Amino acid sequence: MNSNAQTMSNFICPVCGKGLTMTPKSLVCKNNHNFDTAKSGYTNLLLSQTVKTKNHGDDKLMVRSRQAFLDKGYYKPLLDLIYESVKRHAFTGARILDAGCGECWYTANVYEYLVGHKITPQMFAVDISKDALVAGAKRNKEIELAVASVFHLPVQDESCDMLFSFFAPFGVEEFGRVLKDGGILIRAIPLERHLWSLKTAVYDEPYENELDDLEQAGFDLIEKQAIRQTIHLPCNQDIINVFTMTPYYYKTSAQDQQKLQALQELDTEVEFGLLVYKKR
Repeated sequence: MNSNAQTMSNFICPVCGKGLTMTPKSLVCKNNHNFDTAKSGYTNLLLSQTVKTKNHGDDKLMVRSRQAFLDKGYYKPLLDLIYESVKRHAFTGARILDAGCGECWYTANVYEYLVGHKITPQMFAVDISKDALVAGAKRNKEIELAVASVFHLPVQDESCDMLFSFFAPFGVEEFGRVLKDGGILIRAIPLERHLWSLKTAVYDEPYENELDDLEQAGFDLIEKQAIRQTIHLPCNQDIINVFTMTPYYYKTSAQDQQKLQALQELDTEVEFGLLVYKKR
């Protein structure tokens, strides 16, 4: 093997669009744009002009809450459904991008599932939250991580075989750009009455989730599945975690938030849609 061989990143330079080469401490392109890799294991490829606020994405509280809640397996039925869909379309060497990976619970679990079934993908992921990627990098060192927006992906045109969008902002135009023709897009969304009993415990007038149009330009919807179940949350901490890991927390008054402190257990609905698209 050539000792001078360079390892190429899955990402491209967000400044000039050239390929990025991995060095021990950074990613660098042929035009010498250099991006430091954090000790925790991610590279920041987010350009300041592509975002409007200084604080990006999930904060430490949301990340910790999501880690604690998901690691207890409450969403395992959805994960099992994702496994089945991914396995139908994945293959060894497939380039799989998780766009909006959060703290990588889904990303890492899917990677380990595929490897366990003798399918080794080339998996990489982006999220706009540094705090999420600090946590995500600890789950699996084989997944390359970068801070980036799903609406400005530092990824080459038509280079991905599969793309995940699990409860994340949905940049369909960018997804179409980076997926190969015939590439697979797998999306998980909350359905109308997801966490309904949690909402009724907090709000005087709860509202159902509005669903986006399932049809997406440039894609064919080839699979559609739904999960509707009730989960039992046996302690107050789990109730607080599921609430603070969602956007509801930051849109709720302190008075309404206080209502959850008195709940020691709760049964609530979980409703997910899993959508699989194929790029035309």
